[in-house]
This record gives sequence, structure tokens and C-alpha cells, in this order.
Amino acid sequence: QVHLVESGGGLVQAGGSLRLSCAVSGSGSFSDDAAAWFRQAPGKQREWVADISSDFGHDYADSVKGRFAIWRDNVKNKVFLQMHSLKPEDTAVYYCNTGGTTSGSGYLAGRYWGQGTQVYVSS
Repeated sequence: QVHLVESGGGLVQAGGSLRLSCAVSGSGSFSDDAAAWFRQAPGKQREWVADISSDFGHDYADSVKGRFAIWRDNVKNKVFLQMHSLKPEDTAVYYCNTGGTTSGSGYLAGRYWGQGTQVYVSS
């Protein structure tokens, strides 16, 4: 019943920027749940990129720190990922996740995932 739809991916040259959006519908507790972005490159495991808590705290993977920013709009039930200074190694399918929790040990993924949006960064 909870649906997540990612958008905003595409082809961009190294050094460029993209903003990903995640629209969440069917959730009665969006504002109370943590959310996150993950990504998965071909042949690699899905990895955590960034998360944002219900009180707007956030954290980032070292590989994207200083380049990416996550935020949320609790009125529109959306999660965003602004990506700057993109590198070829950022090429991956990016997934949005909701219903997770944050703690001192990190982000525990929730049960809700989108279908992903492809980001391709050319050299």
C-alpha cells in the first residue's frame, strides 16, 4: 500500500549535478519515519548513501560527504537527494527507502523501497 517512486536520474557529465526525488504515497506515518537513499552499481552490493531522521538529522557515506545533500518535505511526503560534483563512480541505480530507523549504530533499512532511478555519470 505504501509506494515510493524515484525520479530525477539521467545522464550527466562528471562534475555535473542532479537532484533525485522520492515521492511517497500511502503512508500515514511518513513524518515519523526515517528515510534514506541507497545505490547499487552493476556487480556490486547495494550501499547506503544518506539518511534523514524524523527530526531532520542526517548522515552521509564518506564517499559522498560534502557533495550530496538529503532533505525531506513532510508536507509533500517527498525525500530529495541533491548531488553535486558527480563522479563516474557515482553511476548506479539509486533507491529510496522509508520506514527505517536511525540509531547510534547507523540506519536500519525500512520495508519500503522504490524501483530506483538510474544515474549515469560519464567521464
